[in-house]
Amino acid sequence: MKAPMHAPAGNQGRDGMGEHAAATGGARMGLLAPLLGPLLKRIDAGIAEGSLMLWLPGGGKRLLGGRAAGPAAEVDLRSWRALVRLMTSGSGGWYEAWAHGEWASPAPEVLFELFGRNRAGLAAGARAGGLPLLAKRLVHWLHRNSRGGARRNIHFHYDLGNDFYAQWLDPGMTYSSALFERPEMSLEEGQAAKLAAILDRTGTKPGDTILEIGCGWGSFAEAAGRAGRRVHAITLSGEQKAWAEARVEAAGLEGVTFGLTDYRDVTGSYDAVASIEMVEAVGRDYWPHYLSTIARVLKPGGRAAIQLISFDDAMFEGYASNVDFIQAYVFPGGLLVRESEFRAIAEANGLGWQDRKGFGLDYAETLLEWRLRFEAAAATGRLPAQFDRKFIDLWRYYLMYCEGGFRGGGIDVAQVTLVKEGA
Repeated sequence: MKAPMHAPAGNQGRDGMGEHAAATGGARMGLLAPLLGPLLKRIDAGIAEGSLMLWLPGGGKRLLGGRAAGPAAEVDLRSWRALVRLMTSGSGGWYEAWAHGEWASPAPEVLFELFGRNRAGLAAGARAGGLPLLAKRLVHWLHRNSRGGARRNIHFHYDLGNDFYAQWLDPGMTYSSALFERPEMSLEEGQAAKLAAILDRTGTKPGDTILEIGCGWGSFAEAAGRAGRRVHAITLSGEQKAWAEARVEAAGLEGVTFGLTDYRDVTGSYDAVASIEMVEAVGRDYWPHYLSTIARVLKPGGRAAIQLISFDDAMFEGYASNVDFIQAYVFPGGLLVRESEFRAIAEANGLGWQDRKGFGLDYAETLLEWRLRFEAAAATGRLPAQFDRKFIDLWRYYLMYCEGGFRGGGIDVAQVTLVKEGA
């Protein structure tokens, strides 16, 4: 695994933009100087750990941060317009600038780690504002996860085609964080360990019934079926359902079934529920529906094993009121979880919150492995022909963006067990 770059501790020199630029050959910002100079000063002030070396248009450079040890990022700022996009459109604008070649970096994931590590000081500069924000909010609202909206959103992300995902996921087609119980574990071993941990949390025995909400390509359903559980797994993706049904048929598992069903429409009663990184597609307005469904279908004393991705609790309101890069370009309708709020809703529905285990750095390693496999597939022409360079670059950026976010600590992945009250 590739290690992130880090800067040594200590102040490595900070000064006003004009003085530093003059000392290094400088680049004149012309009419943009009054606007962009203060922005760079705010970024500099917001970096408490690590550093950012900016190579400026025209040949100058400027070091931002450098006060304490942390990620050492480098950015070749090829156009001042990149900063304008950042100011007006936040993380989505920063992606657009990258896609237009207005900035580059030898390791963008390190830059995103730096952003995550210093999220409290840099958050305001990573969010859209004014008319661009209003427009993004309208589009995001149109992608809310009503029954029809949820189907459209899932189709947008997951129905890109099984052949696409098969080129860079593990052979089990598990599109969620692995759990690396030992550093030397492979991606395949880490994914198997994650599935085993979820099954263990259900507290079930052979012959018991499990409802899986958001089954992906069926890796957990197959694993649980092989362990003797009877599983009914649901998804909104036709591509995933077809793949999952084929795999359990090939495995000869008669006790595993799949449904193209919205979680709100589930009926029946189950010994346990499993749901692995599905709640991020639910949306804040629908968290009560999701958790009340789990409470409704669980037998008294039954357990729900949940794997979720959460956003820094203290920073959540700013995140939720904006529209970030992933929501705008990769997963419409998506929203990470605010654990304190999610837990309160669970407990209000009679679901006890137990045994939380966070493993965010495991997700960073999972994303790195996915990216290496994705790059190899792209380089050898194994990605489906309908995906052009722009699409491939978007997904490359997405994988780096997420990896850096987990390394920086602004987002986390965790498993938790919800236990329904009653004997």
